[in-house]
Amino acid sequence: MVKAIVGANWGDEGKGKITDMLAKEADIIVRFQGGANAGHTIVNDYGKFALHTLPSGVFYSHTTNIIGNGVALDIPVLIQEIKSITERDVPAPKILVSDRAQIVMPYHILFDQYEEERLGGKSFGSTKSGIAPFYSDKFAKIGFQVSELFEEDILKDKLKRVCETKNILLQHLYHKPLLDPEELLRTLQEYRDMIAPYVCDVSLFLDKALKAGKNILLEGQLGTLKDPDHGIYPMVTSSSTLAAYGAIGAGIAPYEIQKIITVCKAYSSAVGAGAFVSEIFGEEAEELRRRGGDGGEYGAKTGRPRRMGWFDCVASKYGCRLQGTTDVAFTVLDVLGYLDEIPVCVGYEIDGVVTTDFPTTGKLEKAKPVLKILPGWKEDIRGIKEYGDLPESCRNYVEFIEEQIGYPITMVSNGPGREDIIYRKSGLR
Repeated sequence: MVKAIVGANWGDEGKGKITDMLAKEADIIVRFQGGANAGHTIVNDYGKFALHTLPSGVFYSHTTNIIGNGVALDIPVLIQEIKSITERDVPAPKILVSDRAQIVMPYHILFDQYEEERLGGKSFGSTKSGIAPFYSDKFAKIGFQVSELFEEDILKDKLKRVCETKNILLQHLYHKPLLDPEELLRTLQEYRDMIAPYVCDVSLFLDKALKAGKNILLEGQLGTLKDPDHGIYPMVTSSSTLAAYGAIGAGIAPYEIQKIITVCKAYSSAVGAGAFVSEIFGEEAEELRRRGGDGGEYGAKTGRPRRMGWFDCVASKYGCRLQGTTDVAFTVLDVLGYLDEIPVCVGYEIDGVVTTDFPTTGKLEKAKPVLKILPGWKEDIRGIKEYGDLPESCRNYVEFIEEQIGYPITMVSNGPGREDIIYRKSGLR
């Protein structure tokens, strides 16, 4: 069976924890899109980890962890990340990298930095990890696949051609130092030696695994609202964040994906620019940020303070619909235990009209939140294992949101650890 674990919103929903938890029953975990520009925070028996490229199943010795062809592969970051976990006594994970994955080149990171610098106050809030330049080159057909690292004659010729076009931009638009194809070739030779032990025909490997009845998890990065087609364009990422893309980014048939677990936070948070209707500010936001997550709401990649807001039923309903949700995993519910009352965004007012349907970006920028206030439960719910043992106001909060979004909440996370999870079989199904 194939399950996909994806985000409903802006990212930062807690997908890493859910993947780490479900990986116990999985044989293979696949990252299918995105790059090292965002992180998944995992808390387990080994400690607390922020993963950026590695799949969140690397802490189990029985799993195979795959970097799929849809990933923006930053080879030095991947190798450093493997080293960073093994240095903390995590057994060396089994890693496979698709021979069709494309490589984040050193100049992608430079171009990302230069463009944000050039745009100034109108920048996209990039993490400057090279993601937009990488995907631009991929679709302009001047990217480099992992397989090309092992074809040196092809590599030399292609590097020369690519550097000619890049150097025109560097000289005339950015006024920065030019690229040297010989130096880049030496860098790619180093990359080849680093990645060689892991390279595999991933699509073929997964086909055999499926025929053998293996359990596979597809792990997405970010969430629906950062999808380049269906998100808050242009303040989005550069690869599809939807479960449907999991088939493409892993190299399997779309009908193989039988369960889509969409992760929602019990409140909202976002890193980077873009419309955020339920956003809160000042001390109210700072208090939620301080208490949020495990050690506060700060980007796992950037360390930037996340923007905070109340749960957004409009955005989450839309996010779940686009993902094709079969199950909702509802995370960080424990964080809200300090509040007397909890606002929930149940609609958007746009030009005097209230809607519960998520609009395109231009209308979204004008939207004001319609809030409903629910009573808080004012107690610590960590350690509770049964849904019925949660305070009544807490259960009412979960069930109200489930009704609003229209998808079954089957998992409730009430703490950062693997064991802090409540399975809930009742609900909409």
